[in-house]
Amino acid sequence: MSSQYYVPPTSKWPIIAVVVLGLTAVGAGSLMSYGSGLPFLLAGLVGIAFVMYGWFRDVVNESMGGLYDAQMDRSFRQGMGWFIFSEVMFFAAFLVPCFTFAYLHSHGWMGKVQKASRHYYGLTLLLVGH
Repeated sequence: MSSQYYVPPTSKWPIIAVVVLGLTAVGAGSLMSYGSGLPFLLAGLVGIAFVMYGWFRDVVNESMGGLYDAQMDRSFRQGMGWFIFSEVMFFAAFLVPCFTFAYLHSHGWMGKVQKASRHYYGLTLLLVGH
């Protein structure tokens, strides 16, 4: 294992990606709202392909140039693992309350059919605990 940790140089790709995604969003919004904006949308989609090609080209060149070592590989793998874990936790935190609310709304608290006002009060008691 080398004692040097590779820090990549500043990249232009994030800034270009933001501009291109904004162009795509404006084009899609204009197309859906006003029926125009197809040139902006197409330019944005071509720009997205350009950014993906350029950014991946830079990463592959860094890798093929021998700039990544075993420590960098572990860092990439751990980063991806933490990303997947955070996505699972986010969707769990979002979907469990949604499904709980849908269940309570359709079945009531403890399987009893309740009036709407009591249902929302019961949900408040369930969530707040007062």
